[in-house]
Amino acid sequence: MNRLLLVALLFALSGAPAWASSFAGSSAGASSAGSSASSGSTSGDDKVVVQARDDAAAFVATEGRIRGARLEAALMHLRERDPQAREASDMALAKAILAL
Repeated sequence: MNRLLLVALLFALSGAPAWASSFAGSSAGASSAGSSASSGSTSGDDKVVVQARDDAAAFVATEGRIRGARLEAALMHLRERDPQAREASDMALAKAILAL
């Protein structure tokens, strides 16, 4: 599941937000990402990224001036897991998190 999430994030970075949103819908079933995370249906690693959505939104909306702790944790997690995420900017990864 972690690898699938990273692939979706990286694909979203390449300019395919429609695919990323359909991925989020299909991977979470009929529930939203938030209820999916709270129900325990995602792994702990996925929760790090899902729980960073609010921080990612603040980061994008303020053009990077607000950097929440959950966003920082998600960025670190993504970069630890995937070499392509290491190459992406913080803004690009934040936008990808929002696309899920």
